[in-house]
Amino acid sequence: MGRICELTGKGPIKGSIIWRSGKSKKSGGIGTHVTAITKRRFFPNLQRVKALVDGEVRYIRVTASALKQGLVTKAPKRKWKKEVVKAKA
Repeated sequence: MGRICELTGKGPIKGSIIWRSGKSKKSGGIGTHVTAITKRRFFPNLQRVKALVDGEVRYIRVTASALKQGLVTKAPKRKWKKEVVKAKA
């Protein structure tokens, strides 16, 4: 399952971790130097939400930003209760 928002299409993006060594000039050193750059990925903040999609209730994976924007119509709360089947004793 891909880490992609079903509404906005937002997915992981590439980035890097930059390793630095040395003391900054501001705090009395001779300056920091880059010693290594490692690749990494930034993942979207996906949430699993029960929503109304095409008139039916189903779970979708949506980013938190899409939830904040109000792009998701949440499913209505269930009002009926399940029937309890009585066992013969």
